[in-house]
Order: sequence, then C-alpha cells, then structure tokens
Amino acid sequence: MIPIRDNQISDCVPVVTYGLMTANILAWLFQLQMGPGSETFYYIYGLVPAKYSIPEMSRHFSVFNHVFSLFSYMFLHGGFWHLLGNMWSLYIFGDNVEAHFGSVRFLGFYVLCGLISGAFHFGLNPFSMVPTIGASGAIAGVMGAYFLLYPKARILTLVPIIIIPWFIEIPAFIFLGIWFFLQFLNAAGEGAGAGIAWWAHIGGFITGLVLVKLNRRVPATGTRERIRHYTRKQHTPKLQTIVATPTDNDRDLYGTIEISSLEALTGTRKLITIPWGFSKPLYRVTIPPGMREGNRLRLAGMGRSLSGQPRGDMFLTIRIKNAI
Repeated sequence: MIPIRDNQISDCVPVVTYGLMTANILAWLFQLQMGPGSETFYYIYGLVPAKYSIPEMSRHFSVFNHVFSLFSYMFLHGGFWHLLGNMWSLYIFGDNVEAHFGSVRFLGFYVLCGLISGAFHFGLNPFSMVPTIGASGAIAGVMGAYFLLYPKARILTLVPIIIIPWFIEIPAFIFLGIWFFLQFLNAAGEGAGAGIAWWAHIGGFITGLVLVKLNRRVPATGTRERIRHYTRKQHTPKLQTIVATPTDNDRDLYGTIEISSLEALTGTRKLITIPWGFSKPLYRVTIPPGMREGNRLRLAGMGRSLSGQPRGDMFLTIRIKNAI
C-alpha cells in the first residue's frame, strides 16, 4: 500500500516538517560525496549498538561521537528509495501532527521518537555491529500520533494488483493499523533478518501514541500561538467539498464555503465538488472581494428540480477562517 495523500487539511505552513525534510535531503546529498568510504561514514554517524556495549569497539569512538550518532543516524539513509519513502510519509502525515503540537513541540516530539525508537532497536540488538540509519523510527512516531489524532481522516492509497494500479480511500486508523501490524509480522517473521530495524519502527509508533497523551498534560506556554501567527496559511484549499442541504419542499440548496481573511479582502476563485450519490461534479466559483462572515453567494440553477417547477438555486454561506 502506497499512501498518495490525506484529506486532513492543516491551516498552518508546516515549517518544521519542511525543515526536517530539507535536512534529510541535504544529509543524503552529503552522503553521495562519500563514495567508497561510505561504510566507514555509517559506522561513525550511524547507530551501532556494539559501539555502546562492547568496550573493544567503544574505545575507538569519542564521547561526543557516542552522543552525536544517537541523533545523526536518523538523518542518514541507505539509498534513494529509502529516503523517498520516508520523506513522502513525513510530507503526508507531518503537517497535521505539527499543527496539533505546534512547531517547537513537534520538533521535540520528532527527535524524541527517533531517540526512543533507536533505544528499542538497541534493547533488542545490544551487541549488533550493523549500523542502523534512517528516519523511519521518528516518522513511525509521527504516524502513531496521526493514528490517535485523526483516526477518521481518509488516506488515498495506491494498491498495486499485479500490474493494475487500484486507488482507494482508506480511513487512517485502518491504513496505519495495517502498517503497524505488518511491522510486527516482519519483526517476528522472516523479515527479522532482512537488515531492517523493524523494532525501531514499532518503538517509534508506540512512542508517538504515548507522547500525544503526555502532551495533553503539559501546560501551554503561548509559544505555539505566537509562531502560528507567522505560519498561518493565507489561503484556504483551492478544492472544497460542499455538503448541500435543502429545507422541506424547497428547491434551493444551502451550504458553506471557507475562505481566509485575505481571500475575503481580495477575492478568490475556488473549485467545489458537490457529491450526488456516486457522482462528484466539479464547479468553479468566483468569490468577489470585500466579502464578510455570513455573506451568501447565489449559484443560479444549481438547486433541486421539483416536479413541474424550474430548478432552484444554491446559496453558499461565507465562513472566514483566521478572521482578523
């Protein structure tokens, strides 16, 4: 299963998520410069359990390296597809989790998930001399948080059936639940010897669940709101789904469309889809400048058609998000 996108809209620019993606990509580009010496590079900056548990090996590394590699390992990757898979998952799930925690706490959350996922791997492989690298454990924590915070969000998923691509929307709790179950199967089965730190994935996911719960007990400091003032998105989604409802025996339909305060001031254009059974037709809507909360747009001829009467209209009530 390959996630394509989710339908959970974030109202802030995920600056930390983008920063982490950039840091991982830069680290990957730096790795490419290592050439034949990359194996030594992984031993120095990767997570090698034996570096901490076997004195004969430990003495070859400084105290600084012992500490630094606990962090650096989660920014290194074993190949392009390893990097792409991790960054794609972070892109899909990271923005919403960052919106929940706030940028500063999300950074701490991400690092903690990476550290604790590494501890899971170390605890189950204390004498391993194989370097462990990758952001998978930290991103598993992000996925665990998403599982708890947005279980009803829907994930558009590509399911390859032989050579036929099948796209299906799956609730987040099912998609992530299947993903977590597969990590257990691989950790306990034949995948255990595949060179992948499955238990780090499991540890990261569980850490994400726990930290969401603990975060609710930590008092707010106001930092999140101050940063949100600068990272708040100035535009609402270009495409919106309108749930249109009629009143009794009324040809007209009524719905709500969201715009930002900036869009209300300057005007904007939106694409809306109005589900009718299995059909989801698209319409273009022009919103004029100077709109206010509660104003209505009239879309002529887009209402219901009752017997013997002309088709009614649709009225969209303006809802302004992030109103100034």
